Amino acid sequence: MSFFGLDCRKKKEKEEERHLRANDREFNLTFQYATNAIKTSKYNVLTFLPMNLFEQFQRIANAYFLFLLILQLIPEISSLSWFTTVVPLMLVLTATAAKDAIEDFNRHKSDSQVNNRQVKVLMDGQLKSEKWRNVQVGDIIKLENNQFVTADLLLLSSSEPLSLVYIETAELDGETNLKVKQSLTVSGDMGDDIETLAAFNGEVRCEPPNNRLDKFTGTLMFKEQKYSLDNDKILLRGCTLRNTEWCFGLVIFAGPETKLMQNCGKTTFKRTSIDRLMNVLVLWIFGFLALMCIILAIGNGIWEYQKGFYFQVFLPWPESVPNSAFSAFLTFWSYVIILNTVVPISLYVSVEIIRLGNSFYIDWDRKMYYPRSDTPAEARTTTLNEELGQIKYIFSDKTGTLTQNIMTFNMCSINGKSYGEVLDFAGQRMEITERTPKVDFSFNRLADPKFVFHDHSLVEAVKLEILEVHAFFRLLSLCHTVMPEEKEEGELLYQAQSPDEGALVTAARNFGFVFRSRTPESITVVEMGETKTYELLAILDFNNVRKRMSVIVRCPEGKLSLYCKGADTIIYERLHPACKTLKDVTTEHLDEFAGEGLRTLVLAYKDLEEGYFEDWRARHHAASTALEEREEKLDELYEEIEKNLQLLGATAIEDKLQDGVPQTIEQLAKADIKMWVLTGDKQETAVNIGYACNMLREEMNEVFIISANTAEDVREELRNARNKIKPETIEAEPIFEVKQPKNKSAVLPEDTVEGEYGLVINGHSLAYGLEKSMEVEFLRTACMCKTVICCRVTPLQKAQVVQLVKKYKKAITLAIGDGANDVSMIKAAHIGVGISGQEGMQAVLSSDFSFAQFRYLQRLLLVHGRWSYIRMCKFLNYFFYKNFTFTLVHFWYGFFCGFSAQTVYDEWYITLYNLVYTSLPVLGMSLFDQDVSDRWSLEYPKLYQPGQLNMYFNIGSFIKCLLHSIYSSLILFFIPYGAMYDTMRDDGKDLADYQSFALLAQTCLLIAVSIQLGLDTAYWTSVNQLFMWGSLAIYFAITLTMYSNGMYLIFTASFPFIGTARNSLNQPNVWLTILLTTILCVLPVVAYRFSRTELRPTINDKVRYKVSQSKHAPPPQATRTRIRRTSSRRSGYAFSHAQGYGDLITSSRYLRKSMATFSPRSKTNAKQPGTVLKTYRAVKDTVVDKTL
Repeated sequence: MSFFGLDCRKKKEKEEERHLRANDREFNLTFQYATNAIKTSKYNVLTFLPMNLFEQFQRIANAYFLFLLILQLIPEISSLSWFTTVVPLMLVLTATAAKDAIEDFNRHKSDSQVNNRQVKVLMDGQLKSEKWRNVQVGDIIKLENNQFVTADLLLLSSSEPLSLVYIETAELDGETNLKVKQSLTVSGDMGDDIETLAAFNGEVRCEPPNNRLDKFTGTLMFKEQKYSLDNDKILLRGCTLRNTEWCFGLVIFAGPETKLMQNCGKTTFKRTSIDRLMNVLVLWIFGFLALMCIILAIGNGIWEYQKGFYFQVFLPWPESVPNSAFSAFLTFWSYVIILNTVVPISLYVSVEIIRLGNSFYIDWDRKMYYPRSDTPAEARTTTLNEELGQIKYIFSDKTGTLTQNIMTFNMCSINGKSYGEVLDFAGQRMEITERTPKVDFSFNRLADPKFVFHDHSLVEAVKLEILEVHAFFRLLSLCHTVMPEEKEEGELLYQAQSPDEGALVTAARNFGFVFRSRTPESITVVEMGETKTYELLAILDFNNVRKRMSVIVRCPEGKLSLYCKGADTIIYERLHPACKTLKDVTTEHLDEFAGEGLRTLVLAYKDLEEGYFEDWRARHHAASTALEEREEKLDELYEEIEKNLQLLGATAIEDKLQDGVPQTIEQLAKADIKMWVLTGDKQETAVNIGYACNMLREEMNEVFIISANTAEDVREELRNARNKIKPETIEAEPIFEVKQPKNKSAVLPEDTVEGEYGLVINGHSLAYGLEKSMEVEFLRTACMCKTVICCRVTPLQKAQVVQLVKKYKKAITLAIGDGANDVSMIKAAHIGVGISGQEGMQAVLSSDFSFAQFRYLQRLLLVHGRWSYIRMCKFLNYFFYKNFTFTLVHFWYGFFCGFSAQTVYDEWYITLYNLVYTSLPVLGMSLFDQDVSDRWSLEYPKLYQPGQLNMYFNIGSFIKCLLHSIYSSLILFFIPYGAMYDTMRDDGKDLADYQSFALLAQTCLLIAVSIQLGLDTAYWTSVNQLFMWGSLAIYFAITLTMYSNGMYLIFTASFPFIGTARNSLNQPNVWLTILLTTILCVLPVVAYRFSRTELRPTINDKVRYKVSQSKHAPPPQATRTRIRRTSSRRSGYAFSHAQGYGDLITSSRYLRKSMATFSPRSKTNAKQPGTVLKTYRAVKDTVVDKTL
């Protein structure tokens, strides 16, 4: 049972095989399968407090303050009250716990929303509405159109012919094109008969829960017959049912055991590299603190033994102190309390405030707000801001992240003429903008209103009835596997397995060749207003080897034709020799299209003789029914008939990128950020996008394709690639070893590479590359390449790639995606970014930061990330400096007070130093400081590189800070000490008392650290000025008030420094001492920074100098016009529908429903095309008259 989210059941043994029976909950419960409830939250009511405190006390500093609190409760050693530690500690723990509770509450809310969705479950012979969380393995559920799939289901039956269902898998693999699943015939025949379904008692034996999205093996035993089950019969959780009225499914895997949830990584506690470094430094500081306390304790023991023992009459030892050694022991712990300010609790309070403030800047940034969807950027986690300034590797999804999931018909070449460009009166190409006039398709009442085209010459060619143009669009309207849906007259909706095919058929539709309906034997097209029905004789289906598809049709006039489309290299081999001249011209056009990053496709046709076709058809029937070598025989027949084709032209489709993607990737590359694309898409599609985004370029030395099917072949291909990139790495291979000590990952060295290379690897090859024995080989080769693209990868593989880089590279990683298939990757990376796009909110809910467009990533990193990192580093350097200096003055004073653990400052000054006097100025710098503005940050991406190298806060800078503090503390103690020694006031009275010295030392300290802060501040605002001067004013106001007669008379024990400020601060020598001390503290810093800037300027120094010389800010980045170029790399057409889909279309059983489903046109409507034809002829005559 589950109690407050705790699983109290006996731990289940590892499952070897799943066995379940339909409609038998009692039987299935014996196996203790998981229910359909999911849990992505970290805490519950019982576990929140212990787990959250455990996580918080992983910060060594928090554990240290707890230990300090315990010490302060011991009267013999405590020189400060216990509440001085417990109040700030409780404040930090409570604030952090509240933030974590809010974040986890949002996860609980999301889980509850999903778990409480309703679905119809077949129970007790009838359909009942149940919550998702109550669905169990073995239940039969009913899904309806546009519903999410509840669990992993075995498809039983559906409303569609052949028990097909159409599903969208965007949440799983990012692809929005529809996929087809089909049930077994034995279960499909049950239809929606509730009695039959309720009586269904089939038993399923299948694989145990796993994360393989593309594979399923199992069997169904029903009525003593065994049926094989594969992935084509399984509906996975996360999919969406489309264009299917209803379907029934049997739950195989539920909740956390579904393949979607198996691919979601665990929610981990993310900490920044600065947090991890702080833990190390805090240990160092503890060692330094212990060393100081030991020195002072030894000094106390020696002093008490030599001096204190002899005037016990004047200063007796406490009864609990028997000798000087025990006095030294107690003094050690007293100094631990006094010197604890080396790591003050206020440091962590300030860090949380700074991170929260920088998170608000991201939330408030209008330049990262997307008005179309009313989506602002959001910092969902406030603890990782500075990490954004240190990213070295970005892992990005493709579909929906880089692209918009929109295919557009942009250009085409017909009979040697290119269409799609807009030319001015001088014949020069014009850039297409929103103001460019669009083609008017009003002559075609069936045109898609969303379709946009700008070249008017193409529609004129259609209206002029140029034969080749009509043949071109006729081919596009006939040669495809698209299914039409027409719910209302004229409102056509095309359902295409490939978005490319949908775009091409829509283009033909708008140019007057409207694909209207289909049956297994015919295709109906409205050609320029006239309805024609073509007899569909054969579909020569697509597969990955053929890279083409053809249809054979008989036109209404009786002529037989074969229409073919496919990749240019494939079609060119099959053209008639007479097409050579046209082929050369079309090739030039294809080069131009490929240069634009468009996806190209070549079209050809062939007229067939009746006698030959009848003979071929008979042989085709024999081959398609052969029991042996069926595929080979069909391929031979396809090769035979697809010869001597006549070239018609080529199409060019744009897989529309999100706005600003190429520019963003270019900017990030200049910042030395490496980009890896991890996508579930096909290799060809991903490579096309790689070129369109400028990640892959023609100028690259080579792009390596890793696509082997065995481990040894993959290793060989990786080694060959590395040998071409840098041969000496192969020669030195026996020497190179990755040593991996226990509990610590080795770090692979960076290989310097001459030239630029790209690497493309597919899913099955990557599976071998991620194996233990080959992961180093894969990573070394990949890291030598400028760009890496991994195709056909599962969600878990995405996470494994990220973890591999984290394991062997000392680098900060960022993962960005927009779908549920990206969740595991987002969780695995140091920083996870979710894009709120077309694929739901799963990625956003699991992310640390979110926004609506990929282009905002450059602003997130190069502006907010860099500023956050610089601010945090400045804050830490300054905070350690001011507190080390403050504390070390105590240390030097110990040698002059008999090591008695007496404080050098007034107790009120100690209390207010970090809380009031120095808190606001450093927060002002840490929240508002900018080395350069956002425009200059984007203008010079190389400013980002110091963060990747962790140059601004590291062990070296910490040691410098410590040395600087030692120097300053020596000045701040000995200069006031020397100045006050044997000093007289103007009136001859003694000035050299403890209270006057304390006042002088603390005033010198505060002014010196304030000036140091001013030197560290690069960007002054009115808020900074107010905090700086206000804090100094508050110091003098509080000091004069607390040291006044009135406060002494009211609280005599609490304010002993009566009249000290009044008597000391009116003396000139005191102010001269303050001036001398401040100058001596600041002078070395100014000299060092001036010398460094002049002799060894950093990139920041150079840019800041340029900013100071520039009168104006750089202009905003202009939208770049597309430069026309050609490319020998052909952006091949990406067929993404499954092989064999053509057979389904031509199946005699395909249409069990009325033909009205596909073509709901009444007799009245059938007469309408004549009207369109008259309109078309009138328009055509007008165009001809104008042309003449």
